[in-house]
Amino acid sequence: MDRLRLTGYAVAQFFLAIVLIVLLVLWIVGGVLVVVWIGLGILTGCLVATRWIANLHREMAARTLGEPIPVPYRPLPPSGFFDKARVVLADPMTWRDLAWVLVAPVVGIVVSLVVVILLLGIVTGFIWWFATPPLMMARAHFDRLFLAYSRTERLEQRVQDLTHSRADVVDHSAAELRRLERDLHDGAQARLVALSMSLGMADAAFDGDPEQARRLVQDARATTTAAIGDLRSVVRGIHPPVLADRGLGGAVQAIALDMAIPVQVDVRLPGRPPAPVESAVYFGVAECLANIGKHAGAHHAWITLTHDDDLLRAVVGDDGRGGADAATGTGMLGVMRRLAAFDGTMSVSSPTGGPTLVTLEVPCSLDPMPHPSSSSPRTTPSSGPA
Repeated sequence: MDRLRLTGYAVAQFFLAIVLIVLLVLWIVGGVLVVVWIGLGILTGCLVATRWIANLHREMAARTLGEPIPVPYRPLPPSGFFDKARVVLADPMTWRDLAWVLVAPVVGIVVSLVVVILLLGIVTGFIWWFATPPLMMARAHFDRLFLAYSRTERLEQRVQDLTHSRADVVDHSAAELRRLERDLHDGAQARLVALSMSLGMADAAFDGDPEQARRLVQDARATTTAAIGDLRSVVRGIHPPVLADRGLGGAVQAIALDMAIPVQVDVRLPGRPPAPVESAVYFGVAECLANIGKHAGAHHAWITLTHDDDLLRAVVGDDGRGGADAATGTGMLGVMRRLAAFDGTMSVSSPTGGPTLVTLEVPCSLDPMPHPSSSSPRTTPSSGPA
C-alpha cells in the first residue's frame, strides 16, 4: 500500500476536519434559526457541503480499503423544495451524516496528526512506515461504519425495495388485465357478436332472398377477418410473436424498421435472456421509440443492446430536442415498473437541445445457446418509409 498516498489522505482529512467543525457550528446555528427563512437557507447549504465532504471521505475510504463504497443517498424528486426536503428528512443516511459530523473531526485530527508527526520525525520514520497503513485502515473502517450501510441494513433495504416493486408490479398487472378485458370486450367480442348476428340473418334469408344471404355472409367474413386482427393485436400486447421467434435483437430490429426516421440497431448479445426479462426490455425499447416518434422531433435514432458482467443493457438515443422527463409519462413509469420486477433500472439523460439517452439495465444471465438474431455482434441501419 502506498504510504505516501495514505499520508496525503491524512493531511486532506486534517483540513477537512477543520471544515467539519465549522459546518457543525453552522448546523447548530441553522437549527436555531429554522423558524425563519434564513435558517432553512443555512441548513440547505450545510446539507450540500456535508454530503460533498462525506463523499470525499467515501472515496478515500474506498481506495484505502480496496473496495467500493457506493453513495447511499435516496434520489431526490425533480422539483419542489418541500418535496426534496421530505425525502432528505426521511433518508436515514442524512442523520448518519450528522452523527458522523459530530465525531469525525476529533478522529480526523488525531489520526492525521499522528501520521504526519511520525513522518516528520527522523527516529519515528520507522514507526511511520509500519503504523500508517493500519491507522488509515482503521480510519477508513470508521468512515465506512457511519457513511455506508452495513450488510444487514442493505438486505433490509433490498427487502423493502422488493416489497414496493412487487406491489407496483401487482398494480400494473391488474391494470394490464383490465386493459385486456376492455380490448377483448370492445374489439373481438363485439365483432364476434356482430358475426353471430350476420350469420343468423343470413340463415333466415337463405331460402327467401339468396342474394341478401350472400351479402350477409360476405359481411360476416369481413367481420371474421377484423376479429382475427383484434385478437392478434391483443396477443401482440402480451408477448409479440416476433419476440418469441427472433429473440430480443431481432424483435428490436423489427420495430426499428417501422420508424419514420432512420434507426441504427447494434446488437451484441451472445445469447438470449430469460423470456420475462426479454419481454420487459422489448416493451421498454418499444416505448422509447414511440416517444421518439411522437415528441422528440429527431432526425436520427440509435439502439444498442449489450450484455456484460451479468447485466443486460439497452440504450436508446436520439438527436431530438431533448428535455424528456421520465416522471411525466405513464408509459415510461410502466417501463420502470416492469424493470423493477427484475431488479432493473431505467435512467434518462435528456438535456435541452438533446441528445436524449434512455438506458435500461436488468441483471440477468443469458442462455448460452446461440440464436439466429443475436448470436453475433451486428449493426443494422434502419430507414423509415419514404
